[in-house]
Amino acid sequence: QIAIQQRDSASAGWVTPWVERSWRRCLQLGLEPQQTVVFDTVSTQRMQRTREANHRLVNTAKPILESLGRAIVNTRYFAILTNCDGVVIDTSGAIDRSDPRADLITRVGTDLSERSIGTTAISTALAVQQAVWLHRGEHFFNDNSVYSCAGAPVFGPDGVCAGMLDLTGVETVERPALKHLVRRSARSIENSWLLSTGHALVLRLNWPGNQPGDDSDGLLTLDPDGRILGANPTARQMLSLPSETAGQALHASDVFATAWQGLFDAAHRKAHAQELPLWSGLRLQTQAFEAGTQDTPLFSTANAAPGKALKDIQTDMIRKAVKEARGNVAEAARHLGISRATVYRKLGSPKAC
Repeated sequence: QIAIQQRDSASAGWVTPWVERSWRRCLQLGLEPQQTVVFDTVSTQRMQRTREANHRLVNTAKPILESLGRAIVNTRYFAILTNCDGVVIDTSGAIDRSDPRADLITRVGTDLSERSIGTTAISTALAVQQAVWLHRGEHFFNDNSVYSCAGAPVFGPDGVCAGMLDLTGVETVERPALKHLVRRSARSIENSWLLSTGHALVLRLNWPGNQPGDDSDGLLTLDPDGRILGANPTARQMLSLPSETAGQALHASDVFATAWQGLFDAAHRKAHAQELPLWSGLRLQTQAFEAGTQDTPLFSTANAAPGKALKDIQTDMIRKAVKEARGNVAEAARHLGISRATVYRKLGSPKAC
């Protein structure tokens, strides 16, 4: 009966389409909302393989997770990093180990996939491959209605989804604005990972008229012969780059309608950003850096002043979102998952935007 009611709620449009699709997948798996959720861990052998396969991701994410943990320390939320299958590979933040509801889901090796624990921000972010916020009642299993969570996928330099970053709270105030924070933190992990791989040149990309220099830029890495080694998701969208497959590496000359050698010359001269044409007919603002020479300002909650109040951190996040939306408060509010009235209230007045 509960499953039927849940299905009917989805049909009535009371939940977002991606939540509805997840509920239906759970029902197709034979799961029932009233079932007891058991947070199982994977086998020792599988965990060993998972550790080995995700070594680079864990090491790259660790300093960002630590900074993220400090940013959310007063919210009763904590951070979880999983691999692409939803298996926990690292955690951070103030985790109450005396509460099994927090302890069980943060054990390294716990299976948090949709097949195992139903609809969560973790499983849906991996399924739709975009940042999500999940309210308590949107979880498939009744047992999981104590959780509120935000999640964002993490993509490797090859453009393939490598894992998921999640912020979860247990019976605490719901904070949809964390969707913005988790998205920015996932982006920082992606950029750090890309820049930690071997390369000869980094291209920082943005559209003409935008101010370059933060982690919202596209990043592209090249080898000495101009072959594209990796790119962050923003660069892949700008250049319409597919996820890489073995033996199908692209060259800079495949995307830029100009002599690729000039990119290396510009980096050597430490030239300012220049507008370059793409074969698509578009133009991008591009700045080139030789490996190890560029200052790459990645988003980091460590940059916040020590002891900064939570409300000030939230205000900074909202102000940043409004700036990214070029002053469009409605668009910023949609991205943050809050109302326009909340944006105005947090920033003091409409004029503050």
